[in-house]
Amino acid sequence: MKSWIRPEVPRLTGQGPIPRIFDTPSGAVIETRPTAVASLYVCGITPYDATHIGHAATYLAYDTLIRLWLDAGFDVSYVQNVTDVDDPLLDRAAATGVDWRELAASQVDLFRSDMRSLCVIPPDHFVAVTEMVGPIASAVERLLDTHIGYRLGGDVYFDSAAAAAASDWHIGQESGLDRESMLELSAQRGGDPQRPGKRDPLDPVLWLGARDGQPSWPTVLGEGRPGWHIECSVIAHEFLDLPITVNGGGIDLAFPHHEFTAGHTAALTGDPHALVWSHAALVGYQGEKMSKSLGNLVLVSQLRQSGFDPIAIRLSILEHHYRSGWDWTKSSMATGAARLESWRDWAATGIPGQGSLAEDLRAALANDLDTPTALAIVDSHVSTGQPPAGDDLDAIEALLGVRL
Repeated sequence: MKSWIRPEVPRLTGQGPIPRIFDTPSGAVIETRPTAVASLYVCGITPYDATHIGHAATYLAYDTLIRLWLDAGFDVSYVQNVTDVDDPLLDRAAATGVDWRELAASQVDLFRSDMRSLCVIPPDHFVAVTEMVGPIASAVERLLDTHIGYRLGGDVYFDSAAAAAASDWHIGQESGLDRESMLELSAQRGGDPQRPGKRDPLDPVLWLGARDGQPSWPTVLGEGRPGWHIECSVIAHEFLDLPITVNGGGIDLAFPHHEFTAGHTAALTGDPHALVWSHAALVGYQGEKMSKSLGNLVLVSQLRQSGFDPIAIRLSILEHHYRSGWDWTKSSMATGAARLESWRDWAATGIPGQGSLAEDLRAALANDLDTPTALAIVDSHVSTGQPPAGDDLDAIEALLGVRL
């Protein structure tokens, strides 16, 4: 699957520090030191109702991480999946009378356009689940062969206890949740803890046998389609060396998705999936979490169509720390637009020369992607009335993705 056009990222004098970010399993801010190449996997969209502000906030957080790695002198390998066959997508397609493939394709196109407009660095590998059905089926077959997968009717499930016995992984390792919380979240987030016959109510489905009226593929397992978590395990292993430096996504993916992605990888390879598990907070709107299921979405495309500058949208998001939940309000866009206007007026007074912003921005952002402090640093320079030097503008563009 094609990605989108990469924005320009200026090279700055010297090198920035290795960024430190919050790791969910350890509960600590730790250094994201690559073993060789800095590798990043970020869980992508299920392509319907894309791209809302919550999506954009997540991808801007990891765009910031990539920019810091590049500034620190690392090569970066970035993978993002697209879950282009899944129950929510199929339900939406059925409800609207649109072919699920057409719905997915149109929403992925819109997502690409939104990401490009926001100057988000694209993944090196932008991978649809439908492109990986064969490898996923083969991985599930291996889990069956090692008795870590088991059949239930036409479906295949992951045996969490068997995986724990055969590897260093155990359920709850990545999320840190107790069993009661995991059972509750499993029921809310696509699991089926009440299904009879499962060895453990928390065991996730690896493979769904063919169902009437739903897409399926002929594979070594017979007709069917992938479950949810196995896709990210297989895609990551296909395109990145393990363990990945950072695996990222929204906090709602910590359990069950990332929990079982880690378990699947450990069972298949014997390796840990990632060195750091990073999660971005959720964005709210009208007093509720912004979500497709609630329908309370603010779409990037709609804001763009209303005439708002995409870079103002970017600034509206970056003024919030990626790990702090916040609510989008009517004033959010006005704040971003006003900041962009003041920065551009300041940039217009610039003269060539050595700037002083780069080191301050590097220090702020390397401390758990602290974009609010970085924006405040630029605001402080703007408020002095002193013109920027050429390096200042390059630093803002390279580290914050804002070209002035």
